[in-house]
Amino acid sequence: MKLAFLGLGVMGYPMAGHLAKAGHQVTVYNRTGAKAQKWAKEYGGQHRPTAAEAASGAELVFTCVGNDADVRQVLAGKEGAFAGMARGAILADHTTASAEVAREMAALANEKGLGFLDAPVSGGEAGAVNGKLTIMVGGEPALFAKAQPVMAHYGRAVTLMGPAGNGQLTKMVNQICIAGLVQALSEGVNFAMRAGLDPKLVVEVISKGAAQSWQMENRAPTMIAGKFDFGFAVDWMRKDLAICLAEARRNKSALPVTALVDQFYQRVQERGGGRWDTSALIHLLANP
Repeated sequence: MKLAFLGLGVMGYPMAGHLAKAGHQVTVYNRTGAKAQKWAKEYGGQHRPTAAEAASGAELVFTCVGNDADVRQVLAGKEGAFAGMARGAILADHTTASAEVAREMAALANEKGLGFLDAPVSGGEAGAVNGKLTIMVGGEPALFAKAQPVMAHYGRAVTLMGPAGNGQLTKMVNQICIAGLVQALSEGVNFAMRAGLDPKLVVEVISKGAAQSWQMENRAPTMIAGKFDFGFAVDWMRKDLAICLAEARRNKSALPVTALVDQFYQRVQERGGGRWDTSALIHLLANP
């Protein structure tokens, strides 16, 4: 298929790569043009200087940018994707953004005769590189049916969650759960170390029981080692939690633990750890 991928950050770069390796004709766009040139050289695709030009002629267009403002600019701006897409083409947005902007883009796409899916992902950089992302999708079933086989090149689970916006709402649930898990894991590992236990052995034992989680298996070892210069950045997590808290105010959900963990992440930022992995919550406990 003729595809376009807009946004070649930590996640988008390898995701677009999977599409090219699967044999699709992929044209990319990135605000930093050198990154797009590098991708095209590595994967043999094409690159264009604007989102509109990259999206021109593509059957499916994928985006993975930073926040709501970026989504509006890259999709609906003067040189955005919608300006270059032909009627009947579909855009799937992998950005973690608000449900509000997802519904806004879906309505605008519909006015232009285009399809739109909000499709945020979970699994981090490793999931993107290994093609094992979880993708939560909002939109019309007919649009999903066309896009799902293509997204499956980098998603091990691609699931339609309902109408436009539901993908983003599901991603919010994901981030809410992660925030609480990482804080609990940080407290447990710190407690083990201060109690004189072998933390590696403790994690090995309890990971065989009810305490087991992805965070425990993948982040406990680096927490114990005090290594945080990798993974999903605290800055990104705070952006996501701000979206969760704003939505909770709208739907009157109580998120007391999420709000508290967000404050802890702010303290990590104040210590210069904005680019550290989210598991850096333990740094606050180990270094009070």
